[in-house]
Amino acid sequence: MSRTVTVLLGDPAFPDRSKPGGKFTPNDFFQVDKLEQALSEISDRHFVYWSDHTRLITGLREERPEFVLNFCDTGFRNEARYELHIPALLEMLDVPYSGSGPVSLGICYDKAMVRAVAQAHGVPVPGEVFLRPGDPLPEIGYPAFIKPNHGDGSVGITEASLVNDTGEAEAYVRKLRGELPGTDLLVQEFLSGDEYGLGLIGNPGDGFTALPMLEVDYEALDPELPRLLTYGSKMDPDSPYWNQIRFHESALDAAAESQVKQWCVDLFDRLQLRDYARFDFRADADGNLKLMEVNPNPAWCWDGKLAHMGHLMGLSHGGVLRLIIETAEKRCFGEKISVEGRG
Repeated sequence: MSRTVTVLLGDPAFPDRSKPGGKFTPNDFFQVDKLEQALSEISDRHFVYWSDHTRLITGLREERPEFVLNFCDTGFRNEARYELHIPALLEMLDVPYSGSGPVSLGICYDKAMVRAVAQAHGVPVPGEVFLRPGDPLPEIGYPAFIKPNHGDGSVGITEASLVNDTGEAEAYVRKLRGELPGTDLLVQEFLSGDEYGLGLIGNPGDGFTALPMLEVDYEALDPELPRLLTYGSKMDPDSPYWNQIRFHESALDAAAESQVKQWCVDLFDRLQLRDYARFDFRADADGNLKLMEVNPNPAWCWDGKLAHMGHLMGLSHGGVLRLIIETAEKRCFGEKISVEGRG
């Protein structure tokens, strides 16, 4: 079966405040090259690429795609808060597409809301205080972890996000409020244990492929640095967080891994996610796993967590992408899924 798939991406012509220097970097263009290379392995689809957001609305109307692979994780015109606008537009134009819809993306953009949903459904979560702009820092326990309530790509997360006393906490709150004015902040219990990620590909009613659980390996990280996945780990090739952090397959026992998978399936259903998502957990000092974040539109890049998980089960990058595409096509068109790209 041959189908033309329109791959929708961010637009490098617009600024992107989440990236170093506020614009697309050479690594971003390299990632797109690697994406095209991986998708070229899928010989029974024809792929075209769209990144021109200036013409996006008129272009979709005039050249209605057969199917959209929505990899525009930067948001419309690279505004993270407009990530949900892309699927909303596609739905208004009745264009079938991959991934979660606008309601899910809107909910998951609010980390405190996701935590509340998870807690209501029995999924363990860290202790947390929500700070609106101008709210004073309340009495909290230390160490604590401070991050923005909204945003992608670990924006606002640095080694200084881990605070050990009131002075450090107040200083970092001031810093974030200066850099991200008007942004709500979260002050969380710091989870000092091991960190894990689990990817699901599938949909309720059709079943899921649970990718092998990934564990973050901090062993090579400078011991003077906090064990965190910071902004530098994703955006700065010169950062030790980029160069010294690795990933390997989880060493969790079968019972714990089964419990995590069930939590993820429950959240996938309750948050109305579609096709694929990634869930991040971390253990506290006593080994109790707690939900950190739900990502309904996880990175498609060749060196991202989903790609790492796919490699652990023998899937190439193209194989992972094929599984995502076929899962979305089954939901949209009722077609069979065939897993390829092993080895």
